[in-house]
Amino acid sequence: MLALTIELPDFLLLQMGSSTDKLREEVKKMVAVNMFKEGYMTTGQAAELCGMARVEFLYYLSRQNIPVVDWDKEDIEKELSIVDRIGK
Repeated sequence: MLALTIELPDFLLLQMGSSTDKLREEVKKMVAVNMFKEGYMTTGQAAELCGMARVEFLYYLSRQNIPVVDWDKEDIEKELSIVDRIGK
């Protein structure tokens, strides 16, 4: 796995009231979320980066008000028609 080193200001630890390990976890989450949002990672890949199960990552995205699907109108209509057929 690729390792990157970034320099962050010391005050972040004070702001977060946390440890370097917690800051590292938060930065990984931020990277994973942004990579997912930009389409560079799947939810499974992003979850793995964060050390989470995929379902846990999906809940995390939901709590951040980040959509987990990007469907256009046709996709939604197709899904609804399938649900409608199943319901009959």
